[in-house]
Amino acid sequence: MIYIDPPMWPAHNTLFSHLISNSGLDELHAFTREAGISDRAFDGDHYDVPRERYDALVSLGAVPVSCGDLVRILISSGLRIPARERPSALAAPLRHRWNRLLPGTPELGEHLLQLWNEPHRRYHDRRHLLQVLEALDLLAGGEVPRPVALAAWFHDAVYTGRAGADEDASTRLAEQLLSGAGVAAAETAECARLIRLTASHDPAPADGNGALLTDADLAVLARDPAGYAAYLQAVRAEYAHLSAEDFTAGRRRVVRQLAAADPLYRTPAGRQLWEERARRNVAAELAEDPSGASRTAPAGPARDAATDQP
Repeated sequence: MIYIDPPMWPAHNTLFSHLISNSGLDELHAFTREAGISDRAFDGDHYDVPRERYDALVSLGAVPVSCGDLVRILISSGLRIPARERPSALAAPLRHRWNRLLPGTPELGEHLLQLWNEPHRRYHDRRHLLQVLEALDLLAGGEVPRPVALAAWFHDAVYTGRAGADEDASTRLAEQLLSGAGVAAAETAECARLIRLTASHDPAPADGNGALLTDADLAVLARDPAGYAAYLQAVRAEYAHLSAEDFTAGRRRVVRQLAAADPLYRTPAGRQLWEERARRNVAAELAEDPSGASRTAPAGPARDAATDQP
């Protein structure tokens, strides 16, 4: 069922309501598509809708409730996302990280933050960016080489769901923007090399920088069961345009490759922190019905019916 609270949240010179489902995001997205609400209004577990849409949404079937009741319904549904995991709440901490990483380039940081907040993203958004940066901190003890941190910021800056092409476009963007920001050519070249490496997650044995970035990007595989399920659901939503059959076939190919990797993580810290849990999650995923029927949503992502990375 769809619920809506009163328009009482001020922003952009109007008041907003929150629109939620108590059964699943698929129901919520279907309702908002029917109502003509933009994907840009989605914020992880709800849609923000201006007050002028309130009566029309109620007439379409949204149940009016108080703001307190709406929060309780969302919590009971298990769909509520903690504030820290909302893309809209992460601009400030990410902005702080960028300004420490490349001082004097706030415009470039803002541009990247906007790219990471594009409405079609469900997993590869600001949450993923922050999680990769935090994983790098764990792996490197807080001393992350700057080209690696820059590559993390740029590695999914272009994300359209095209295997290989996104990595190439992200690389070109980094080369253009970092050069314009005064970053040395050698450092820019290393950043570009690392971005391309995220297409395969297969660094050479002596590639320390590559191991750091690819391990951080794969850290998601070691989430606890609830976090892993949320990851699967978010990535599947990014590829809702694919049939279940195409999506599942592509995902299973990449998961088999991950399962065959020995080791899965290339840094000692990554193996200690994540290897065991990640292998359990990957093995459980492969053991499921290929149709994906045993999960709320099949695992992801898929790109043009063929996946190439988590």
